[in-house]
Amino acid sequence: MAAIDADLDDTQPRGPTDRMERQLRDYVRNTAELIWQRQGIFLAATLLSGFYFDWATAIALYGAVMLTEVMDLYLSRRIHAWNDGDPRKARAFLVWILVNTVLSAVAICAFVFAIALQQDGGGHFTPLFFLFAAGVFAAMNNHQLLPALILRLAIYFVTFFLIVLLDIWRYNPPLKSDAWLQFFTVLFVVYFIADCSFAFLRMYRQQLQQLEDLQAEHERTKAAYEVKSKFISTVSHELRTPLTSIKGSLDLLNSGALGDAPDTMRPMIEIAGRNSKRLADLINDLLDLQKIEAGEMVYRFESLSVRNLIADAVEANLGYADSLGITLVPTLPEEDVIIQGDEARLMQVMGNVISNALKFSDKGSSVRVYYERVADRVRICVKDSGIGIPAGAKDKVFGKFTQVDGSDQRRVGGTGLGMNITKQIVERHKGEIDYVSREGKGTTFFIEFDVHEVRAAA
Repeated sequence: MAAIDADLDDTQPRGPTDRMERQLRDYVRNTAELIWQRQGIFLAATLLSGFYFDWATAIALYGAVMLTEVMDLYLSRRIHAWNDGDPRKARAFLVWILVNTVLSAVAICAFVFAIALQQDGGGHFTPLFFLFAAGVFAAMNNHQLLPALILRLAIYFVTFFLIVLLDIWRYNPPLKSDAWLQFFTVLFVVYFIADCSFAFLRMYRQQLQQLEDLQAEHERTKAAYEVKSKFISTVSHELRTPLTSIKGSLDLLNSGALGDAPDTMRPMIEIAGRNSKRLADLINDLLDLQKIEAGEMVYRFESLSVRNLIADAVEANLGYADSLGITLVPTLPEEDVIIQGDEARLMQVMGNVISNALKFSDKGSSVRVYYERVADRVRICVKDSGIGIPAGAKDKVFGKFTQVDGSDQRRVGGTGLGMNITKQIVERHKGEIDYVSREGKGTTFFIEFDVHEVRAAA
């Protein structure tokens, strides 16, 4: 969720001027990104005009165009730094953009009209082509702000007609002359540019609407996610207190501390005890998952001995292994390896992996726990000879509320959260967890961490 939030916050402004701010930012971003492309076009046009017509006029008008480019760059930086969502500033920026749009369009049109004035007739191909290129460029790249687009194109279109009417006014040619053909061709060109402009405008507005719809859906999803997280947290806490009392009472009855229970009651008490433990595990897993997803899981990193971590984890699970008739075998090499980690959370990781191996192993078999150095990492392995995991089941193994055997007749129970929580804790330690398995032959889970220090055996 945090990653999604960050992405949408970067692309979608906030406040009452959302759409205007988005359009302003898109407009100036395009302006900044295309600055060198525009400079190349302006410079090429200036060199051609100077060489074939008049250098003084070409350089003077190039300077006028450059002044508007500097103003564009200044506005781009101002808008890029704007982050308070003030609608008055948005309107002020829009006014300045429109003013500079007029100045820029007038400078460009003065440039091409000056070329037309220096020609004695003959079609005015060069200035009309320059103007056509400017119009298409505006249609493709200035459609984010409709007022700016309309202003720029209106000035270009007026200049188009001024250029073609120049020869008609000068020479008063017949209707079948090239001058009138040029006039009607310009009508078609103007329509083409206008049509292209509004096509780009429609596409941009559709994208903008899709982005706004996505933002609205994101906000709804975020609100629902927060409600769900609060609900899970509240219900889990409310359930844990009475469940602790119930489980404690059942444990006392099962232990015989309150006297021997009648033989007819003992199986029911044992079933109730097992189910209360499963419910307690589910509540604890739900709380851990909620903390992880909310970014509230606290880690206290310190130097930890891998040898001691494995020894403690094996000792903590010996009782469970004995109850299943399975031998839990730690294999600890001479060399001790030190890692950085949270001891309580890594004990939780080891407990989940070892208990999973025990649950899926046959009575009378063994589960081996060991570690080994792999370059600059240490690999902790839990190897069983149980039923194995089918190919392609990794998403189920590490998924939420999923189990490899999801049927009603599955062999062992569980919350379906333990390995997902385990994976997230391991990743928070910059580690990796994975497994290799063969159905009917067993599974080896391995967890890798960066080595912090190596100590020789005492």
